[in-house]
This record gives sequence, C-alpha cells and structure tokens, in this order.
Amino acid sequence: MEVLFILILVLIMMAALGTGFPVGFALPGAGVIAIAIAALLGFIFEGNTHAYFINEGPAEWISVGINNFRGAYWDVNRDTLIAIPLFIYMGLILQRSKIAEDLLNTMGQLFGSIPGGLGISVVLVGGLLAATTGIVGATVIAMGLISLPSMLKAKYNKNLATGIITASGTLGQIIPPSVVLIIVADQLSNASDIADNIRKNLYQGLTGESLMPSFLNVESTSAGEMFLGAIIPGLILVFLYAAYVLIHAIFIKNSAPAIPNKKGFDKEFWIKVSSTLIPPVLLIFIVLGSILFGVTTVNQAGAIGALGSTVMASYKLHPNKKHTYTPTIIATISSIGILILHFSLNLNIKNITNNYQLIGIVVSTLFVIALVISLIWSFWRVYKTEDILKYVTTETALTTTMVFIILIGAAMLTAAFRGFGGDEVITNFLKDLPGGFWTQFWVVMFIIFILGFFIDYIEIAVIVVPIIAPILLANPEANVTALWFGVMVGVNMQTSFLTPPFGFSLFYLRGVAPPSITTLDIWKGAVPFICLQLIGLFITCYWPSLSNYIPTRSYLTSELSPPPTNPRLERCLIDYTFNLYDKDGAKIKIAIDNAKKLNLDSLPDNKKEILNDHFTKSLIALDLVKNAQEKKKILDTFSKDYYDIHIAARKNQSKILDINKKIIEIEKDIKQAKSEKKISELKEKIQNYKNEIIKLEKLVPKEFVEKNKKYKELYNDYH
Repeated sequence: MEVLFILILVLIMMAALGTGFPVGFALPGAGVIAIAIAALLGFIFEGNTHAYFINEGPAEWISVGINNFRGAYWDVNRDTLIAIPLFIYMGLILQRSKIAEDLLNTMGQLFGSIPGGLGISVVLVGGLLAATTGIVGATVIAMGLISLPSMLKAKYNKNLATGIITASGTLGQIIPPSVVLIIVADQLSNASDIADNIRKNLYQGLTGESLMPSFLNVESTSAGEMFLGAIIPGLILVFLYAAYVLIHAIFIKNSAPAIPNKKGFDKEFWIKVSSTLIPPVLLIFIVLGSILFGVTTVNQAGAIGALGSTVMASYKLHPNKKHTYTPTIIATISSIGILILHFSLNLNIKNITNNYQLIGIVVSTLFVIALVISLIWSFWRVYKTEDILKYVTTETALTTTMVFIILIGAAMLTAAFRGFGGDEVITNFLKDLPGGFWTQFWVVMFIIFILGFFIDYIEIAVIVVPIIAPILLANPEANVTALWFGVMVGVNMQTSFLTPPFGFSLFYLRGVAPPSITTLDIWKGAVPFICLQLIGLFITCYWPSLSNYIPTRSYLTSELSPPPTNPRLERCLIDYTFNLYDKDGAKIKIAIDNAKKLNLDSLPDNKKEILNDHFTKSLIALDLVKNAQEKKKILDTFSKDYYDIHIAARKNQSKILDINKKIIEIEKDIKQAKSEKKISELKEKIQNYKNEIIKLEKLVPKEFVEKNKKYKELYNDYH
C-alpha cells in the first residue's frame, strides 16, 4: 500500500505544478495532503492512522517535515545559504551596470576577424558573465538584445546564433559563483551524513564489527569545495562551445562569417580592451581566489563580491564626470593598504607587542574609515542612478525568498516521501539493477536529464538530490566523492535550461528575439549544445580528477591539510615511496654505503650513534619496502579473483539484512494487529520473506567465507 501513496504523492505534486500552482506551496502541500489521505484511509480500513507509514505515524512525519522546515533557516551547518542573496545581488548589480554590453562589444571586435569570431566572443563573454553574475535569465536577455542583432546582421546561421546565446547563458549554473552549486552542496551535506550512517549500519550488519574504518566514511562537501570543483568542468564546457562554433564556421561555409575590424588594433583599442576586461576578471579572482587560498568562507567571499560589484557599478553608472573613479581608487588603495599591514605586521588589536603594531593599527583604522567612505559613496551613486539599488535589492529579496520557500517546501515533501518508504523503494529498485554502482549512477543521471525537460534546476536539486544521493553515496562500490557527484549533478542540471518544451533559456531568448527568429529556430539551435553539455558530463565522469584536483591541491597545501596518518593520503605516499624505491633504490643504497665510509671523528659520540642508527635503519627500510611490495603483489593477485566473489556475496547479504529489518517491523505490526485475518496476512508475509532469504543465501558463493578469511589475513599482513 505504501507504493500507492507514493504514487498519490507524486501525482498531487505533478498536478499542482502542471496547473501553475507556486512551486514553494505545491511541494509541502502535496506532502501534507498525501500524509492526511494515508492517515485517514489507515484509520478507516485498518483502525490505525499509521498503518500505511514506515515505522511511525503521520504526526511523526509531519514533525520531521517541520524540523526540516526549521533547519533550512536555523541549522548552523547550513549557514552557507546566506551566500545566496549575496551572489544574486552581485549578479544583478553587474547586469544593471551594463558590464555585459561593454564586454560583448569589446570581445566582438577582438575576435570578430576570425571565422565564427563573433560567436566565440559571445561564448567567452558568457563564461565571464557566469563567473560574475551567475544569473541565467539576465545573461541570456542581455546577450540576446546586444549580440543577436549583430550576428544576424553579419549573416550568421539563425540556429547557430540562437544556440550560442542560449547555451552560453547557462554557463552561470556551473561556473562559480553559482546559486545552484550552493543549493546542491547544501543538499549533499545532509545526504552525506545519511549515507555515512547507512554505510556504518551496513558494515556493522555484514562484519559484526561496531567501528567502521575511517577511510570507508562518506565524506561530505561544502559550497566552497563545489565552487573549486566546478571550475575545470565549467571551463571545459566553454572550450567545447567555442571549438564547436569555430569548427562549424570552418566546415560549413557562410554559417558564421568573419567580421573584419575596420578600426584596427591600435593603442586606443587595447586600452579599451584592458579597461573592459580587467575589472570583472579582477573581481572573479578576488571572489574565487579568496576561497581557493582559504582566506575567506563562501559567505565572506559573497560579501566581498557584493561590495566589489557595487564599487564597479559606481564608476560604470557615472561615466565621464567629475570624480568618476574616485570611490574606486579610494577603495582599492584602502584594501591594498589593509592587506599589506595585516600580513606584514600580523595585526591583532588584542595582542599589540610593539610600537610598529600600534602604528599599524592606527594606520589600518584610517584605511578602514576611507574604505567605508568609498563604499557609502558607491552605494549612494547606485541608489541615485535610475533607482538601480532599489530595483536590485527588491529583486534579490524576491529571488532569495523564492529559493528559500522552495527549499523548505521540498523538505516537507521529502519527509512525506520517506514516510511512505519511498527511499526504500528506490533503493531496492537501484540494487536490483545489473551492473552495480555505475548502472545505478547512470540511471539516476538519465532521470535527472529527463526531469530537466519538465521542471527547473532548483526543483530537481531539492527533490531528487536528497532522495537519490544517500543511496548512491552509501553504496560500498562507490569510490567517488560527494564533491564529484555534486558537480556531475550540476553539469547535468544545466541541460534543463536548454531542453524543450520548458527550457528557461529558450523562453528568455524568445522574449527578446526579433520576429524573424521562430521558436523552432531556437529549439533547433539548442540541440547541438545539449549534446555538447552531455559530452562535458561524460568527460567529467571519465576523469573525476577534473573535479577533485583543485580542492585537493588547495587543501593539501594549506595549514589544515591532512596529517600523514590520514589513510587516503597514506596510500598515495605508499605508492609514491614504492615508485621511488623501484626507480632509485640502487642509487640510495650506494649513497648510504658511501656515507658510512665518511670520517665522522669530528662529530660528538652521541651524534655518531644517531647518524649510524639512521644508516642502519635506512638499509633495513630498503628490505622492508621490498618485502611490502611482494606482499602487496600477493594481495593484488588474490584480490583479482576475490573481487567478484566479494561483490556477489555482499550484495546478497545486504538484501538479506534489508529483509530482516522488514520482518522485524512486521512482527511489531503483528503485536498491534487486532483481527486474526490481519495477523494471518502478516505471518504469511513474513514466511514469504523467509523463503526469499533462503534463495538469497543460496546465491552467496560457497567459497566466500574461506576466501574472505584469507583476504583479511593477507590484508592485515600487508598493513
């Protein structure tokens, strides 16, 4: 019966969304209504309101939903959501200050003289705007108004021109700072904790050991990690788009002709290029670089971006007038001065140890006052210019409110879904798929891709990720990080902006495109770029290091890097050591023997003993490494034959554990059941489950116990 109520829940939600009911109210409403129906029918037919729920009754699951409701605001572990309004404000202020227009015009002149150059410039500007604004609607509309007429005038193919604009606009969803990455990271934070508990319970149930080794833990991720992890996949998409435009222009004549630069590349042109490109690039570096180098959190970086964008807007909105650049110059000098004083004198007002630090505190205070004055000046300019500040703050509040309402609404929906055992239904479905983790993963990716045709990225992130992520991340076969999984989801969800009939980028461009461009032209233009996005998805999947490289490098080189006892880092060091000894072992031994022959009479006796002890231990280490390598080879050889046996055994044993849990729940229901008929039905259900357990036990390879014991012996011997 639980499956029936899951279906009712989904149908209510789809009906509400299909009729245009606000998403933020459709999601919790569907959950509450489905719970109420299940409770009412349970009372009518079973005499028990929680008869159709897993574990607890309707009151419990509504309570869970309300706790999730509150958690969206008050959970200290979810404070990253504060960054959402900051980045939305940053994007809106830059969009309204006409930075997009200047970038498009300048880049068009810079690249226009090569085949497809104008289209390539739109792609590159899309990437820059993605890293500054990150707002798809604003980017697509701006580029549609500015670059589409230019491309049509240059006789670009209609499909290619519209495809370039719609696809480039979506880059804001994967190139950080991105609202969708913050939301996915937030959802994955909770999902990773759930997955870790699932894996610990599974480990305890299969091995009987209470403590799971730390290297098997499911590590969580953060918005900062997601930002760093998405940089390379985002740049890959930019490269794919630009390469496609160039190839299209070269092989399909007159589809994207070159536009000669009549004014030439003189000094004045390069000054214009520099003045247009440097400020947004500098802002990108400050925002992302501060996260990359561990200087700020995502929230702090968002605040820096919001203030920096306001300072940029102040001179863009006040051109060719007195003191146009004065606030920007004051803010820049003050910020540089504060940083220099802080890092050179290690300023701390609570711990002043000398006069230099006292003078530094005084001077830095003056710099702070100057910085505050420049910021007030900048905000005043933005406020006085066409009420831009009022528009931006109002839109920021509206957009942020929409995002948060959807988040807390989805929390209620997820609670109802779990109340009916929906996560167990999905888990059982995925476990029964042949091919293990990767089949499960690609089925989930396919579902997300299909959902992108009908619902937008926020709904996918808050509905699908909390349900699917714990199941996939808890899978013992999954040697993947939550960070990589989050980036994969982000790249996949990007297609939702281009897939008809509800691709938002298509609607944005349709709203500003001239009548000569039909809706079909826009749809046709998006198809090749959807394919390119899928290629980017496969590339990110095939090389996980593309997502993990920058976060790993930034943490391993920071003061908070893992100590050598970290199991994952230990394995890397072991492989490095083995390779080093294989390559230079003989040279090392000769060097030690030569060092032993040196005259050490000038050293004190205790130093001689220490040095000779090092020589002895170093020679012993060579033999120990060789011995460890031999044991590793034996373990690796055994593992090749043992792997399939282990997977088959654990897969069936985990199913047996799940069935035993169901039997325990049914036994509880038997104690509460009042009618003999109901008790008889439940006992029959238990017997069917026991028969299923017998079948599963027969599927466990007979040699598993013996080989598992042997594997543990070899593993312990090696370690």
